[in-house]
Amino acid sequence: MACIGVFVAYFPITTVSVSLPVIQEALGASTSDLSWVSDAFVLPVAALILTAGVFGDVHGRKKVFQAGLALCAAGAAVSLCAQSIAVIWVGQALSGAGAAALLPMTLALISHVVPDHRERGKFIGLWTTCLMGALAVGPLIAGTITAHAQWRWIFLLPVPLALAAMAAGARLLEESRSPYPRKLDWPGQITAAVAITALVYGVIEGGATSFTEPQVVVALALAVIGGTAFVLAERRSDSPMLDLRIFRSPAFTGSTLVVMISFLGLIGFFFVLSLYFGMVQRLTTLEAGTRLLMVTIMPLVLGAVFGRLAQRLSARLLIAGGLLIATVGLCTLTTIGIDTSFASLAWRLVLLGTGLGIAFPCITATAVGSVPPHQAGMAAAGNNAFRQVGAALGPAILGALLTTKAVGALPGHLAGQGLTGAAGERITAAVDHGGLEAVAGMPLGADTGRALHALSLSFVDGLHLCLVVSAALMLLGAIVAAVTLRPRGGGAPSAPAAGSTGPVRAAGGSARTGAPAAAGTGPDHA
Repeated sequence: MACIGVFVAYFPITTVSVSLPVIQEALGASTSDLSWVSDAFVLPVAALILTAGVFGDVHGRKKVFQAGLALCAAGAAVSLCAQSIAVIWVGQALSGAGAAALLPMTLALISHVVPDHRERGKFIGLWTTCLMGALAVGPLIAGTITAHAQWRWIFLLPVPLALAAMAAGARLLEESRSPYPRKLDWPGQITAAVAITALVYGVIEGGATSFTEPQVVVALALAVIGGTAFVLAERRSDSPMLDLRIFRSPAFTGSTLVVMISFLGLIGFFFVLSLYFGMVQRLTTLEAGTRLLMVTIMPLVLGAVFGRLAQRLSARLLIAGGLLIATVGLCTLTTIGIDTSFASLAWRLVLLGTGLGIAFPCITATAVGSVPPHQAGMAAAGNNAFRQVGAALGPAILGALLTTKAVGALPGHLAGQGLTGAAGERITAAVDHGGLEAVAGMPLGADTGRALHALSLSFVDGLHLCLVVSAALMLLGAIVAAVTLRPRGGGAPSAPAAGSTGPVRAAGGSARTGAPAAAGTGPDHA
């Protein structure tokens, strides 16, 4: 049930991402609007995931798990009926709220049924495999649907899947609560939601307009104030939804920073590459999904292999090494152009997916295994929350960079195509007002082909910048992993991945308990 839950939670990410060009054409959405399609999903996940974990501990994990499935079904149903981009935002937000409930509950269900942290690592590996499986099959399903039916039907599958899971869960799951007393942390919830929402709104609107606009400045200032208030609220709370003392564990802090940085680069990469396939290469959704499958299939293929190796190799080596391979893969993509073939693109995407397949299965297990057992659920929720913050900022930041670079390069490419004077100024003005997609709808007559070619060249310039930024983020994640997951006391921090049954050993920790080895190096024990 935990694996089904995480599949339902993550399925909309790549399903919607690969369909963005089709949605854009059907609803006349701008690039900024498309950023909100992705972020309307991940924002509620990031803002609500910690509170959902507390709700499960207090009121029952089975209840919250079932509520998450119901919200995912409701959100997909709303998007299925969408006639405007705003309705899709609403549907995505409901699905995101459901995913926020499912993610911590799925890990809590595993922890409840498998109390032995050494055995639990195997099931966390299976959980990660299902997460990556949802990302892998999403593009293919979306592509098949859009090739034979309207784009709205990409939202159909989560409805029966979630409802069937609810029916099965009602009979198969037993109710459980935290054995430790907890209560809802409303100050922490409110301040976290304000900080995350304001930050993402400020980045998206700043990239679409200007970071000096009053509403953008106010939003970013509110994000700083909200973040500061969250820290103060959690320090003073007698039942915090995120006990800040768990950040004393270098392994937890390191794995959390790594997952946030790497997902910022990865989800941002999926966003801009999907637009490249649609706006530049004019591929169908199925063709684009087949190409993205080259990235997402590798973690599934490599999960079992590196699950066995994880017992002999440290988490530091696997995470840092995997992210370095992903960095190389992203660097090779910076040479792609308008007419890059599938064969030329495939090996680069496989290289990227190979690095992610080595690194990602270890990150969650490292975070969960780096704290005392009674804080494993909080650690999982915190790690997932930061993962979603990175996922929310990815499309916002890279979408803004893509637009800024492409719009700036467009006049030069128009001149290179012989479109100067009034024709060039007209196209540039349309792009400044309506975004890059405005060119496709302009009546340019004989100049249409040259204008679209100039637009594609400008887009590729912006894509190259985004790929460089994504590669830099992956490299930063590798450096953070190498520094924070260093062996302490003669032991190497290690974590099980898919298929592993070995112990989780945190930096400075014990293989027997997963707890800090010395006072002052980790969270206090009850």
